[in-house]
Amino acid sequence: MRAMALTFASLSFRYGRKADVFSDFSTRIASSSTVLLGPNGAGKSTLMALAASHLTPAAGAVTWNGVSPSSRRERARYRRAVAWIPQQITPVPGLTVREQIAYAGWLKGLSRTAAWEASETALARVQLEKLAGRKSHEVSGGQLRRMGIAGALTHQSEIILMDEPTAGLDPTQRGVFRDLVAELSQTMNVVVSTHQTEDLADLYEEVFVLSSGRVRFQGSTAEFHALAGQAASPRDSAEAAYSTLVGREA
Repeated sequence: MRAMALTFASLSFRYGRKADVFSDFSTRIASSSTVLLGPNGAGKSTLMALAASHLTPAAGAVTWNGVSPSSRRERARYRRAVAWIPQQITPVPGLTVREQIAYAGWLKGLSRTAAWEASETALARVQLEKLAGRKSHEVSGGQLRRMGIAGALTHQSEIILMDEPTAGLDPTQRGVFRDLVAELSQTMNVVVSTHQTEDLADLYEEVFVLSSGRVRFQGSTAEFHALAGQAASPRDSAEAAYSTLVGREA
């Protein structure tokens, strides 16, 4: 399973007439748990949306385990394997938490019955069983993000992309999220985009630093921390290493 990789090959993308966000961009992400770091405007959210096939590159290709969303024959297979949790998750009016989770599975090609059955297991995995019957617009921000993850689990995705998943969460909610990421990475690949450097050593195998549409660093968490020299703590060393790579852009 760990041989599977998310690959970007000679990728180019821009919004309308603006400057390129990416130009001839190539990299490969294969770790079971990867954190994508970078300052605002680095291209993190755009890269995640391209990986999710929510955006289409002007040139180049994105593939997961050799499957490309640019091929009409492979698109459904790709989207079932690759799950995307954007920073803003929108509740569907009128649906309960379990109904919205099941709906996510149905959108990925499951039958209504299969999606409903899968939603029960997914709810338990993200610890939302007690909220199954609550309207989805009545849950907290942290619960809403876990609901989004549960939707991805219904269709047994192989890789899950999460864009700024801890933004705005309180310490308790962040703790629940950390535990969930650790558990998920045992059975699937997880890529988390963030500008926060806390808990890198405990959660992620690989660190990927993006700045101005370019890869500034890609390597193991230990290699990333080593860039900081003799910092006092893992958190301090992560911040120091990050500052070394992106400087004033952060």
